[in-house]
Amino acid sequence: SQFTSFAWTDRLKRAGTRISMDGKGRCIDNVFIERLWRSLKYECVYLHAWETGSQAKAAIGQWIAFYNHRRPHTAHGGQPPAVVYFNTIKTDQQAQAVA
Repeated sequence: SQFTSFAWTDRLKRAGTRISMDGKGRCIDNVFIERLWRSLKYECVYLHAWETGSQAKAAIGQWIAFYNHRRPHTAHGGQPPAVVYFNTIKTDQQAQAVA
């Protein structure tokens, strides 16, 4: 609830940050990030016994790069998030150039 409180969301709005919620301020707003953390834990963290924080940081960074650029997502028609994101930016830029 601290991330949907007026004090927090107002601060983000004043900073010009676009808040990603469904607009209802419900707990389901966090479902996507919770899925990310679940995937990270089960596909990376729980499978390794790193000895140092540096090893963990490097491995988690590699997994996040894999997740964003190579791992297929059913919600994106089997495409990785980065492909969908950059295609959206490209499409938006093309539409702005035409307008």
